[in-house]
Amino acid sequence: MKEALSISIGSSIRNKTVIVNLLGEEVRISRIATDGDMNAAREKFRELDGQVDAFGVGGTDLGLFYADRWYPLYSVLPIIQDVQITPVVDGCGLKNTLENRCASILDAEIGGYLDQIGRSVLVMTGVDRYGLLRSFVDAGYQYTLGDVLFSLGLPFPVRSERVLKRILALLIPLVARLPFEWVYPTGEKQNQRKPKYTWVFQQSSVIAGDCKYITRYMPDDLEGKVIVTNTTTPADVELFTKAGVKYLMTTTPVYEGRSFGTNMMEAALLAVSGYKQKVDLYHHQPYFKMLEGLVNTAGLQPELRVLN
Repeated sequence: MKEALSISIGSSIRNKTVIVNLLGEEVRISRIATDGDMNAAREKFRELDGQVDAFGVGGTDLGLFYADRWYPLYSVLPIIQDVQITPVVDGCGLKNTLENRCASILDAEIGGYLDQIGRSVLVMTGVDRYGLLRSFVDAGYQYTLGDVLFSLGLPFPVRSERVLKRILALLIPLVARLPFEWVYPTGEKQNQRKPKYTWVFQQSSVIAGDCKYITRYMPDDLEGKVIVTNTTTPADVELFTKAGVKYLMTTTPVYEGRSFGTNMMEAALLAVSGYKQKVDLYHHQPYFKMLEGLVNTAGLQPELRVLN
């Protein structure tokens, strides 16, 4: 049996192991978390290198992928610097080969409902979910980007890719060197609710992006909204249901009540495919093309369910 392991700096409350069948082969997919301890995560990667078929990096990104370019996060890269054998991914590949299908699938499955409520989307962080953002932009949605609101805590919604690119040109060199916990909740902070900028949620019919960003900042009332996210637990689904969310789309499949992160599912695909090379995101096109082929062969698709 193949084995894919996600080592996360997120909360250990979300740990889980399941066995699934991909490409005709069983693979054990597991998540273990260090509750924000990056040194412990680095030690786990070092200790288990060569003992599993593929690693996922969870609770963080190794870099930011935007507009066909990858920007490494220098504060995060040390956690994998001791890995010499096992391929390592952070989900960037699936974010740009699977999540870019979400808007078209929504239109095919609930197009009539979207006609009623309007096609407007809040993408929590466009720089972290460029494939997801592009799917909505290409589908003609009015969009708001929450990068400045939720990553930097400044009350400036961005409604133009041109503006976002200008902001990123200034900020990425700085953000890439900041401690990651300054811009994203890690460890137990992931379980804390701090609703803010609730008006930007209310203005959008679709809320899309990282689940921990959404659950941390969303208001208590999301009546009739559509959520597009991943890495959901039963507790997350319960929170969305109580808030009145109408539809929930998970960008990765649900196994035993849980949708795993893109890093976990990407690692699982590499494990069953026998991929052993180091993933080079500076020159990503051949890798993305290979990964998209695996996604298509495995039949992976975002999943939509009715909550209310």
